[in-house]
Amino acid sequence: MPGPASRENAGCADCSAHGLLAYGAGSAIVLVDVRSMQLLLVLPMPAPRPSLPASYVSALQWLPQGLPHSAMEDLSAPQKLQLAAGDRQGRIAIWDVSSGLVATWLGDDKNTGSSSGGVYNLCWIHSHPSWLLAAIHGANLLVIWDPRSRSAIWRYDAADTLTCLRCDPLDSRQLCALGVKGLLLSILVTGTENNSVLSKSYQLEARSIGDHDERERSSSSASSARASNSTTAAALPSMMMGTSARCHFSSSFGASRGILYVVLPREIVVFDLHLGMTLSSMPLPRGCAKFLDLVADVGGELLFFAHVDGKLSSWKRKENSQVFSIVQIDSLMPSFGTPVPPPSVLAVTFCPIGMPHGVELEPPKQQAHITFVSVSDDGRLWEWRMKHDSLHQLSENSNVEFAFQLELTGQLHLLPSSVITLAVAVPSLLATMSGGGNAAAPSVPLVALATQSGTLELHDPSAHAITSSFSVHNNNAVRGIRWLGNTRLVSFSYTEVKGKGGGFINKLVLTCIRSGQSRCFRVLQKPERAPMRALRTSPSGRYMLILFREAPAEVWAMTKNPQMLRSLALPFTVMEWALPPAPKPSDPPQLPSHRPSLAYRERPTIASTVAAANASPAADASQQDETAESFAFALVNGSLGVFELRGRRVRDFKPKWPVSSFVLTDVLVTAMAYRMPHVVMGDRVGNLRWWDVTSGSSSSFNTHRGGIRRIKFAPVSANDSTRGRVAVLFNDNTFAVYDLDTQDPVANSLVQPQLAGMLVLELDWYPLRIEKQDPLQLCLVGADGSFRMLEIQTTKGRGSRSMVASWEKSRPMPVYSPALLPYPQASAFRILLQTGVSASWFGTSPVDRSKSLVEFSGDLRQFLLETNLPAIGDSVVLEILLKALEPFRRTGRLLDAQSIRNYTALSKQGCASRLAFAAAHFGNYFEALFWLQLPRALALLVDGPTEPAPTLKESLSSFREQGSAKLSNDNENSRKEQTWSTKKMAAFACDRATVRAVSEERISWHKTLGGDEAAQKLVHEYVSAGDFEAAVTLLLATPPENPHFYVDALRAVTLAAAVSPGLHELAIKVVAANMVATDDSLGGTHLLCAVGRYQEACSQLQDAGRWEDACTLAASKLSGPELSRVLERWAEHVLQTEHNIWKALTLFVAAGALSDALRALNAQCPDVAALFLLACHEAKAGVGSKLDSLDLPGDLAQHMEDVNAVCEFYSHHQRRLSQQCSGLNFY
Repeated sequence: MPGPASRENAGCADCSAHGLLAYGAGSAIVLVDVRSMQLLLVLPMPAPRPSLPASYVSALQWLPQGLPHSAMEDLSAPQKLQLAAGDRQGRIAIWDVSSGLVATWLGDDKNTGSSSGGVYNLCWIHSHPSWLLAAIHGANLLVIWDPRSRSAIWRYDAADTLTCLRCDPLDSRQLCALGVKGLLLSILVTGTENNSVLSKSYQLEARSIGDHDERERSSSSASSARASNSTTAAALPSMMMGTSARCHFSSSFGASRGILYVVLPREIVVFDLHLGMTLSSMPLPRGCAKFLDLVADVGGELLFFAHVDGKLSSWKRKENSQVFSIVQIDSLMPSFGTPVPPPSVLAVTFCPIGMPHGVELEPPKQQAHITFVSVSDDGRLWEWRMKHDSLHQLSENSNVEFAFQLELTGQLHLLPSSVITLAVAVPSLLATMSGGGNAAAPSVPLVALATQSGTLELHDPSAHAITSSFSVHNNNAVRGIRWLGNTRLVSFSYTEVKGKGGGFINKLVLTCIRSGQSRCFRVLQKPERAPMRALRTSPSGRYMLILFREAPAEVWAMTKNPQMLRSLALPFTVMEWALPPAPKPSDPPQLPSHRPSLAYRERPTIASTVAAANASPAADASQQDETAESFAFALVNGSLGVFELRGRRVRDFKPKWPVSSFVLTDVLVTAMAYRMPHVVMGDRVGNLRWWDVTSGSSSSFNTHRGGIRRIKFAPVSANDSTRGRVAVLFNDNTFAVYDLDTQDPVANSLVQPQLAGMLVLELDWYPLRIEKQDPLQLCLVGADGSFRMLEIQTTKGRGSRSMVASWEKSRPMPVYSPALLPYPQASAFRILLQTGVSASWFGTSPVDRSKSLVEFSGDLRQFLLETNLPAIGDSVVLEILLKALEPFRRTGRLLDAQSIRNYTALSKQGCASRLAFAAAHFGNYFEALFWLQLPRALALLVDGPTEPAPTLKESLSSFREQGSAKLSNDNENSRKEQTWSTKKMAAFACDRATVRAVSEERISWHKTLGGDEAAQKLVHEYVSAGDFEAAVTLLLATPPENPHFYVDALRAVTLAAAVSPGLHELAIKVVAANMVATDDSLGGTHLLCAVGRYQEACSQLQDAGRWEDACTLAASKLSGPELSRVLERWAEHVLQTEHNIWKALTLFVAAGALSDALRALNAQCPDVAALFLLACHEAKAGVGSKLDSLDLPGDLAQHMEDVNAVCEFYSHHQRRLSQQCSGLNFY
């Protein structure tokens, strides 16, 4: 469990399509499940060298890829979740989150051409068939890395300070880089070679950019003034400290396609990448803090921004423009239970849970919402849900003010600051249960952590969560903490008094973990001359000893009202209370059979002394009083002693002393551990000694590791063969585990090579260990402020084996992320969601969720939805898949309650609805969008347009509408009217009216732009939309002194001839005969349109790479086979060049080439090709029709051989998957 995130982490956070949030906290990466708000895993960045600490994580991003389709993957191989993370030393680690290991390092090898400077931003780019990684190194170096070859394929040294990298969510080959002085770099990657990277730069013009130099000079002077106080802040670039420029692509498929939102500290700039021009800019209103980042973009209509003061502002777009106005401001920090001043919000991240680029899979009557998580510097994560009206309602009520509703739906409390020390409750034979009786109280299964901010945190290792937090020391660092029994904590801190007299104010606080109440005791009126050094409490919690620096120690009786018993004016160096003796073994332990070394040939072991003590009758007679407690100590002169405390009396225990050479007077004892009857000591030269206080037996050896700071006995089970394991912390902040029952402890020591980069400040053993096969768990406090638990597996051979502890023992809530399921079971669950299962199988109802623990028996096929679709595949295989998922269903790990309700409502609407839900749940958003609009496209293909073309307002209203669309339980006519009305992918040309409406809306934005370049591009948009009259009017407005006058005049005359003779005659009067210049490709397109050669014009536009313009022109002027040819050619381009299968399928369906769509789908995703046939059958036959065979639309009926092959492969895939899940062989 790491410390909190800080500004040195630069607000790096990212949420994957699976609902897994990753953010940087110090030198570690924290992974959180957003659906249940639980800590999953912490990935510590390895140090560059063992002698150096790990660097801060400064950038990270998930690989933007959903769960791959299982038919093309190896089911036995584990699923890989890749996360790229960069640190401030310029290294990039690509993590395999499933295994918790770094798969690839970039930028750490001189042979690969690593760059200097930290990594401040990362962005994945898709280059078929692999992914590339773009990174900003230092202040102005942009590098594109190939992770497969670990080499840089492209570099760009900018003249501006780069602050942001963003990839287009609709085209993963394109990304943009932004500089603080307005540099905008657009990059298109078409391969893995250096010449396959195309770039174009723009310069933004904004109000706030002009003042950048002045702010930079003032900030540099302020940084130099603070350099003596904060070297860390001075070393960081200004962009790391919070208010740098950011950019975000619009995620809308409609008119806002290609729009880039540039977020400056006090200004929003809307940039059109198609035009290469700024559409609008909006300054931040007075009184509002600077922008932190853009949180979410809802269909290009609503924008949500986070501010540096922890506020969230909501902005709404004005009609027929790209101007946004602020409508509401909310706070991202709750007003109750928040300290003053409140914590700072470091990062706000949008969580795309079940939302494919803004399309919600929910019933339409519900209010739309977005989910995001904010990270604050007090170690807390806040899950927020912003509810708002749908875009359809916004378009209908564009002039009506409305309110958003921000709700806090979840919170995760982690460490509020760096951990300084820890305490575990040790077992005691004297402490009894609070309910009475003579049985000894077991150790409480909690670890108490003391933090730098003065709080006490209770950590539950079984759930890996903070259960309670107590703020008791008023932001003063807690110097020490100890348990008093099982229900109370005692902690201390001190503050130095400056000025005349000086001294220290020591503060002792007693905290009850049951009631949460804390009270101070030992309150003095004046400062003391010495601060407290340490606390030592007895295992029973009855006594406490306070150690001071150069002052007498104090012994306290920790009753209801603590009382000081006496002071001890002895120069203690260390002292430790006696732990209860280890449980006696049922059989005499077998001494190790290793041949002793020459140095320890006759050396006794702890096991041998225990065996001798158990066999000696005098041992029982010498047992001390059970009501007394003792402690061992060492003085500065090297003397040792053991005192016994009974009641209020302190007396000498009178141990049996070892030989005089055991302790050297010139060596200072610095560490000690005492478990009856053995005392283990360490000194500043690295010697480790143990001594039996009842028999006088002793032994020693040198660790050769330097001075020893802490020694802790490992817990012992009843049948454990060894009792001498100790953890030793050295002065160089390294540690080791020794077994003193071996003849050569140094040779059998456990050293941690994989934790070489972590410096340890404190350690102790987790006390709960019942059986001898249970692993040992070591609690560690790192120098980076983190808390870790290391699981140590003892082996029969030499030494021990350590590993990161597993935290899947107990969780308060299930983890719902599909990425955490085993790959075969995840694929099986996807098939079941696609086929259709009833809500009763999940065992969840809105009232009672306990049914999810019921184990179903019998034929589980009763939980499959009854449909009228033809059977594809084997129903027996589906039952096997249901049984294979029973363990996950019973633990509630498949779907959360809200997702179950959504799936239940949508699953009855047809095959396409279920396919869209399954794709969105597994993070495949392009696939989900394809299934969402497939019924509409097939309905247009089968039935043709049955209604007149809508008006512009109606088309825009239909286009902006989000959500899962209107649900229908009526007949076929109702189905045609209430089909999915999700946001249309206008660029994919499924609806000609929508394409024309989008084009007209974009023209309305561009009318207000000035300049020759904007005018030329506006003419092209008019011609593409078929509005020749407006194009002629704009061309004739070109002044004679303009260089484009003659070309524009020629085009005006030609276009006017296609409008009317009167307009043609008017245009001829303006044309001069001395035109000598040639036109560009756009001009040739215009001339072809003027003579009615629209098919050739579309081909020319496609040859020039203007695929969307060609689609717009085809939708305006072509129909039938001519329109189909244009869309088919675009689909082939998308399939072969962009490698976007789902976008290509949408174009194939829109063109009516269903057989080509089936061919492409069968080549890349054969496991869903049969489901595509079912969706096509359902679109033609209707939801309520019952047919035993497929009735396919379009040209699919002429390719039945391909259809039969697809269905046969689907059955084969189901059998293969069931065999992997259950082990049954069907062959």
